[in-house]
Amino acid sequence: MTPLQALLAAARARDYSFTTVTPETHRRVLARREGETAKDLRDVFGWSMNFERDLLPDDLWEPLRAADLVEEAGQGLWHSRLRISSAAETLFLHSAFPTDDPNSVFFGPDSYRFIAFLEAELPALGPRRGLVDIGSGSGVGGIAATRLLPGARLTLADINPFALRLASANAAAAGLEAEVIESAGLESVAGGFDLVIANPPFVMDESGRTYRDGGDMHGLRLSLDWADEAMRRLPDGGAMLLYTGSAIVSGRDGFRQALADSATVRGFSLRYSELDPDIFGELLEEPAYRDVERIAAVGAVLVKG
Repeated sequence: MTPLQALLAAARARDYSFTTVTPETHRRVLARREGETAKDLRDVFGWSMNFERDLLPDDLWEPLRAADLVEEAGQGLWHSRLRISSAAETLFLHSAFPTDDPNSVFFGPDSYRFIAFLEAELPALGPRRGLVDIGSGSGVGGIAATRLLPGARLTLADINPFALRLASANAAAAGLEAEVIESAGLESVAGGFDLVIANPPFVMDESGRTYRDGGDMHGLRLSLDWADEAMRRLPDGGAMLLYTGSAIVSGRDGFRQALADSATVRGFSLRYSELDPDIFGELLEEPAYRDVERIAAVGAVLVKG
């Protein structure tokens, strides 16, 4: 058992749970507790608060230290570089708050919406042989999907080695075998899959953080590129489930039309739905979004043939 797997096992043995909120909500909660130190495990691994060494039992402290993911915070305090969140009856390791580092591994409300989308759509697709979660991050999508697809081979692909390190531990702690591949999209993934899932970065991020920046088209370029790549690689009967966010301009969803055009060219059917009409409203204050009236969470089901 690796240190990260041991950390998750120790948290699970204590019935740890934490629902991760948006960064804006997280900031507000911490502002109420300014000057405080952590009082329990949820403060340490959920709210990312500084803590005294004696607060953590050895079976949590030792694996965190062995993984080199705890740091001194001054005045005799420590800070975990990891958070642990619960979703789909599973615990997931991801980056501590705030996720400012370019290699941060994000987990939040989009993760919960992604899981709900997969749970709603996967049963209609029937059995699958090989599943690839591209841009897997913590592995939340691939892990949740594999539990609904008995016998499917799971591949987790991400451009970020730290994300793959956490995803591998999360999968193992969930009792799943997973192949992890460092890859931009499907670039380094071999064939043999008939299902691709993805929750790509879909924000125009001035800092260019990999987990957040989706390129032009108000951040939707990467989502469209990944969908097009998946449609080129999937066999007859193959499918892609894509969860992303779409910028609505003057009442029009330009991403939906672009995706529909690509699907027609590639011989795929498309079922598209708005899952949440208004997310990340704070982005509308940024210059890049000055013509956007809202950002919607959307789900697309693409099937070949």
